[in-house]
Amino acid sequence: MSAEVKPGYKLTEVGVIPEEWKIVRIGDVTDIHIGRDLIEDRFSQFFDSTYKFPVYSNTVEEQGFYGFYSLPEYEGDSVTVVGRGVGLGRAFARLGGYGAIGRLLVLFPSSRVDARFLATYINQRVKIFIETGGIPQLTGSQIAKYNVVLPSISEQRAIAGALSDVDALLEGLEWLITKKRNIKQAAMQQLLTGKTRLPGFSGEWEVKRLGDVGAFLKGSGVRKDEAKSGSLPCIRYGEIYTHHNDYIKQFNSWISVEVAETATRLKQGDLLFAGSGETKEDIGKCVAFVDNCEAYAGGDTVILRLAAANAMFMGYYCNTASFNAQKASKGQGDAVVHISAAALSSIEITLPELPEQTAIAALLSDMDAELAALEKRREKTHNLKQAMMQELLTGKTRLI
Repeated sequence: MSAEVKPGYKLTEVGVIPEEWKIVRIGDVTDIHIGRDLIEDRFSQFFDSTYKFPVYSNTVEEQGFYGFYSLPEYEGDSVTVVGRGVGLGRAFARLGGYGAIGRLLVLFPSSRVDARFLATYINQRVKIFIETGGIPQLTGSQIAKYNVVLPSISEQRAIAGALSDVDALLEGLEWLITKKRNIKQAAMQQLLTGKTRLPGFSGEWEVKRLGDVGAFLKGSGVRKDEAKSGSLPCIRYGEIYTHHNDYIKQFNSWISVEVAETATRLKQGDLLFAGSGETKEDIGKCVAFVDNCEAYAGGDTVILRLAAANAMFMGYYCNTASFNAQKASKGQGDAVVHISAAALSSIEITLPELPEQTAIAALLSDMDAELAALEKRREKTHNLKQAMMQELLTGKTRLI
C-alpha cells in the first residue's frame, strides 16, 4: 500500500513534492559548456583596473578562484560544476562576467532556472555517480542526464534568497571568529611575554626553570580499547594534540574503576604534557587541568604538579612560541619523538607574580569563552541552514 500523500503534493521518483513543481533534466534547462584553457595575455594573478573578471579553476578551494581576466570568457549568471579532482560534482553559482579553466562544466540556465537555486539543488539533492573506471571525471553529457526539481522561477529566487541570507550570516560569523582569534593571539603574544602589562601591575618578571614551580610525575595505563570502559574522566596523551588547547574544557575518554587503578589520578592545577609525538615542533603540547573533579591521566603524559604558579596561566604560557622552541630542542627521536620530565624541568621560564598570572589567565579565558560562544552560534546557524535546505528544496515548507 503506497504512502498517503497530503493534498497539494504528489509522489514522484525523487520523493513527495508540491503538485506544481516540475522534474526536468539538467540538459533540458541549461546550455552546457566546458571551461577553456588559460589565455595568458588576458590573465593576471592580481586585481587592478585592467584585470577585473574572476577566473575559476577545477578546485573547491576558495570556491575555485584562480586569478583575473581582462575580459570575461563568459557573461551572465551560470553554474560551474567541478568535473575532475577534489570536490568532483560540487556546484557554484557565478553571477556576471567571469572565466573558467580546467575541467569545469559551465551550465547556463534558461529563463526558467535561477543559477543560485540550481547550484544549491545540485549540491544537496543530486547524487553524482561517476561512470568511469579510470580517473574520476564528470562530463557534460553525464551531468545533462541528472534530474532536478523546479518550482516556479519566483519561488526558486525566494528559496535562493533565504539561503543566501543564512550564508551571509555564516560568513559574518566566520569573519568575526577569525578576528577574535587574531585578537587573542596578539593578546597572548603581548601579555605572556610582559611586553604589555595589565593595569595595576609592574615590576620585573622572575627567570626560573620549569622544575622550580612544581614536581613532575608520569601518567600511566589506559589503552585505547579501555578509553570508553566506564564513567571516570581521563586524558590520553593523543587527545592533548587532537582535542584540547591550553586547558581542559571537556573530556573525551571515560574509564572504569578497574582501569583507573592503573592510571595516574590528577589534582586540580596539574599541567599535562604530551610525552610522545610525531615531530619535534609539536612535542610536549601542554594543557592545564583546572577542574575540581576526579580525573585520570594515561600513559605517555608527563604531569607537572604545580606548587607556585597559576595553572591556567601556565597552560597558556607553555604553548607560546618561545617555550615551544625550547621543547623542540629537547625532543629525542626521529620517527617518534619523546620528551622527558628531566628535559621539561630544565626549560627556562620568565614569570610575573601570582596575582598578575591570575589576571592574565582570567582575561585570556574570557576571550576563549567569547570564541566558544561564537563557534556554538556558528554551528547552530549551520544546522539551521541544513534544516532549511531539507525543507525548502523538497517543498515541505513553502515560502510566502
